[in-house]
Formats: sequence, C-alpha cells, structure tokens
Amino acid sequence: MSIVLNKDGDYLIVSFKYSEKRVERIRQVRGRRWDGENKVWRVPYSLDNIKKIKEIFVDEKVILNFQYFSENKVIIEKCMELLKLKGYSQKTADVYVSHIRQFINFNNESISKIRSRDIKKYLLYLLNERKLSHSFVNQAVSAIKFLFIKVLKKKDIIVDIPRPKKENKLPQVLSEKEVIKILKSLDNQKHRTILYLVYSAGLRVGEVVKLECNDIDNDRMLIRVKQGKGRKDRYTTLSRIALEEIKEYYKAYKPKKWLFSGAKPDTHLTRRTVQKIFKRACSKAKIKKDVSIHDLRHSFATHLLERGTDLRYIQELLGHKSSTTTEVYTHVSKKNISKIESPLDKI
Repeated sequence: MSIVLNKDGDYLIVSFKYSEKRVERIRQVRGRRWDGENKVWRVPYSLDNIKKIKEIFVDEKVILNFQYFSENKVIIEKCMELLKLKGYSQKTADVYVSHIRQFINFNNESISKIRSRDIKKYLLYLLNERKLSHSFVNQAVSAIKFLFIKVLKKKDIIVDIPRPKKENKLPQVLSEKEVIKILKSLDNQKHRTILYLVYSAGLRVGEVVKLECNDIDNDRMLIRVKQGKGRKDRYTTLSRIALEEIKEYYKAYKPKKWLFSGAKPDTHLTRRTVQKIFKRACSKAKIKKDVSIHDLRHSFATHLLERGTDLRYIQELLGHKSSTTTEVYTHVSKKNISKIESPLDKI
C-alpha cells in the first residue's frame, strides 16, 4: 500500500489504509491532526514535513500528488550542480540552496509560476515579520537572483528587485588585556594553540580548522592559508609566541596531515567545535562582551592598526579583496579617538 500526499492550501493531506503502525508513525509529525470528516490526516505544509513523512514511511511508497514539488526538486538539483561547476565554496552553495528552499517553501507553488511581486512579498516577509537583518535578506536576494538569472534564465523577473540598504555595523573588538585573559584561560594545549593562531594571524575559523602541518613555515615565520574566502591563497604572519605553542602542541599530539584533526585522524576539526572552545574560554576568562571567535580576527586587525601597521598590509594579511572592507577598523581603533579630550575633563 502507498502513502499519498495531496496539497490543500497550507496543509498536506496524508491518506493511507488504516493500520496501528501507520497511525503511530504519522503521530511523529508535529502539528498533525486527524480530519474525521474526510478520513485523512492534515499536516502543516513544509518541505521539512514532506521529508519527515518520507523518513517515517521509509519502507513504503510515498506518492506526491502535486506536480510542482517534483519540478522544484529538479530545479534545486540543477542549482546545486551549477554552483559547484562555477566553483562556489561548499559553504556558500549550502547557504544559497537553503535560501532557495525557504523561498520555494514560502510561495507554495511551481517556480515557473513565480513573478517579481512574489519575490518582493517574500523579502518583505523576511524584513517585517521575521525581523531578519539586512545582511541575511541581501544573502537571500543573491541566492534568488542566482536561481532566476543563472539557472532559469529569467533575468526579467528580478531586474527591479531592490536590495535592503547595507547596515553599517562596527565589529566588536576585544582589548589586548581581554585577549590575553582568553588565551591564557585554557589548560588544553590543543584548544589554546587554536586560539593563539586565530588571534596572532587574523584567521577565519574556517581557515584555522583547515590548516595542514606543512602550512606552518618556521623558517620564514609565515602561515600559508590555502583557498580562503573567495578561493584565494595568501600568507599571513606567524607569531613567535604562537610558534612556541605549536611546538608544545606537536609534542603532545603529534599531528600528521591536518594540524588540528577531528574525531577521526583523517578529518579536520569542525568550525562548530572551535566556536565552542572560544565560548568556553570567554566564560573562564569572565569576558562580559557578547563576542564570537571571529571577533579575535577583528581584534587582530584593530590592534595592528593601533600599533601603526599600514592599512594596506593589514588588508593583505586578512585576505580582503577591497580596501574598503579593511577601512572599517579605522572606526573602531582607539588610536586617534583616545587623543581627544572630553569637554567634561576641561571643566
């Protein structure tokens, strides 16, 4: 027997021949309710719920009685394929596909029937109802534009789609004293070495986890960052103090390929694990600021600027494509602002 899915507005209509086992399974879906009049189960429509139903009825045939779902599935697969062919990073590809899935889920119909007004309605929903940041919505716009221009070849639909104005948010910066407290808070040599490298070289979390042993150049005191953001290779500075931490780490852990291996020796540590390490360090160091590990990179750049390093060199060390991106640190540096005396102190 089959499990048949139909669509009725905001609901999936799930019908099947009665059995205690099937009823027990459908009860695993959140929001489901029994429609006694029509003798069917009603489930809130979403791609996640369709996936859930397929999972719980994995040993039975699940029939989707709405054509556009299959059509959209094919389009998403094409999108994933094109992102890969164009050389987008896996992280960016995953973000784009996630945005496209959410967009499809919101519209509840075939992509081929979507018009410019539907896209605008979705973007307003993200801004007004979900209260999401302009940065998130801009990401959604980029993903939707990729879908319509590159995959569907329908440039006319998105030609007048506006982007929310970019928010001018300043990065959170830790003081040098706060950084020292964080770095010295951890007893675990591996965890401490990771944080020393992130701060001393201005690394992104995705870059530090992918470091290989041969990326550390002791002779030239450089770290090679392979295929960082934008698929660019670059070199950044290797601190002498960080090198001492690396040497101690080598003695204790004897890494082979990956400098920081994960649970399995042939895999590297995950971003999530490093984020947790940083949060633990902040807690132990009693840091009150709401900071993430990326703020160690911001602090690296700001502290260099305050010590007189030319902005162009900082741009190169960080791997920024545009100098405008690096210039944001001039707004958080205390180098010049600290020289200004408050009028209160003159009274």
